[in-house]
Amino acid sequence: MRRVRYHQYGGPEVLTTEEADVPTPGQGQVLLRTEAIGANFVDTRFRRGAPAGSIFHRPLPGILTGDVVGTVEAVGPGVAEDLLGRRVGALAEDAFAEFVLADAAWLAPLPDGLDLGAASMLPMGAPVALGALRTGRLAAGETVLVHAGAGGIGHLAVQSAKLLGAATVIATAGSKAKLEFVREFGADVAVDYTDADWPEQVRAAAPQGVDLVLDSVGGAVLHRSLEVLAPLGRVVVYGAADGEPGSVPVVPLFGLRTVAGFSLIAWRTARPNLARRDIEESTEHFASGRLRTAVHARLPLAEAATAHRLLEERSHLGRILLLP
Repeated sequence: MRRVRYHQYGGPEVLTTEEADVPTPGQGQVLLRTEAIGANFVDTRFRRGAPAGSIFHRPLPGILTGDVVGTVEAVGPGVAEDLLGRRVGALAEDAFAEFVLADAAWLAPLPDGLDLGAASMLPMGAPVALGALRTGRLAAGETVLVHAGAGGIGHLAVQSAKLLGAATVIATAGSKAKLEFVREFGADVAVDYTDADWPEQVRAAAPQGVDLVLDSVGGAVLHRSLEVLAPLGRVVVYGAADGEPGSVPVVPLFGLRTVAGFSLIAWRTARPNLARRDIEESTEHFASGRLRTAVHARLPLAEAATAHRLLEERSHLGRILLLP
């Protein structure tokens, strides 16, 4: 089979397509024949290399994570054989390949007719959006600020906040095209976070302050987000696209503000039943049309480097899919 890995750190050009044996599923695993792979921005950080101890360090040879859509070809020990032949979505570690191993416990069964873009959002994107909103204890009628609202998870968080009863959703994005994109996907207000006065623009839209902020950027964006929180407001951090996570200033928290973190893996471990419910709920929303996504590009597996270039340029609108 063909797979993509990297054997040195660097730019997208270090991604190499190579031949490998089809893997054998182990305890609790399934083997998927890959139909599509959703590429994730975080892998561009791993690929560039980071010192040991960094959250962005990955040893060589480097593998690429991804949201895989595929069909169960084989099952490992402890896995029910009735999964064979099922079309599913799965978050996989070594995902850029024609055959992929995945944890059977966290497969997302796919309804008939669900398109590849939506299917690729069920293993991670949509559950992260829901989980982050629930970690932030979103209540009906509240105001939500979603940073990177045009991102793969951000545009789902904008829609999910509305589905959970948010009265106003403010989304930040970094270009005119992305601002239009977040409005198309339901944002009531769109703010360009490259403007130095973006917090003032947020305060103009929410004079009483924002009740909940979802932040996947970190750094200065996180610090300035604390400025726009209402009393008892919450920030949920689920990523650090802007660099290594920094310290959280304490003084702003004395104004009855809180900061929490969200990780899908931690959520699955701490609350497995709720994590499975998030997958089921996301599936229902996509199947009914209440939740939707966009596919920016469909590329052959051999063009993984092109996918990473698009991710790093941050000009794409929606999902980037690799098709083996």
